[in-house]
Amino acid sequence: MRFRCVLSTVGLLAAVPSYLAAGTLTGVVRTVVRAGATPAPAIVYAEPIDTPAPRAPRRITLGQKNKTFQPRVLVVPVGSTIEFPNHDGIYHNVFSLSGPQPFDLGLYRAGETRTRSFTSPGTYRVFCNIHPQMTAIIVVVPTSFTAMASSDGRFTLDLPPGRYRITALSERASPASVEATSTAGASVAPEIALDESAWVSAPHKNKFGKDYPAAAYQR
Repeated sequence: MRFRCVLSTVGLLAAVPSYLAAGTLTGVVRTVVRAGATPAPAIVYAEPIDTPAPRAPRRITLGQKNKTFQPRVLVVPVGSTIEFPNHDGIYHNVFSLSGPQPFDLGLYRAGETRTRSFTSPGTYRVFCNIHPQMTAIIVVVPTSFTAMASSDGRFTLDLPPGRYRITALSERASPASVEATSTAGASVAPEIALDESAWVSAPHKNKFGKDYPAAAYQR
């Protein structure tokens, strides 16, 4: 009986998904910017080429504090739910006009939280309808393998062995992708280039597609 138990245990271990044997894939995002400019934070995600991407929705907080969104940049797997708590002593109205799922959380007071589930991949630029200085970006991706690049562009992803499409983007640059192979040990992805040189800052509209009133910039 003891011998059978050992065999059974071995069989169970053999059936464990290869995700437990993930290796470390590192890489660098090189961003081209205008002279004197600083690159925007880069988001990186990996999609398996030969197998379906794992789905692991998360519940994440995007808070409002001191008239800012915290964090300002967020990447989440498709299907995730984001909580938007108001930690300020004033009202906020969080909204996004970005597709494919624009949303408006309405006006809510300090201490209240509104939630939103994101079932479609996309890039959502998020604002407050009262305070035009409040901006954030949520990137919803079709995989749970995500990372934020550091200030020098370096990133690390823990990936099961296999081939992947590695994509990087920022709020000022279109997505760029490379292919890379992850092994059970350490692997290195080809450099990913982003181009922010054509980006120009411009005021955004309120949720009605109108300019904010001048008084809004003093609130």
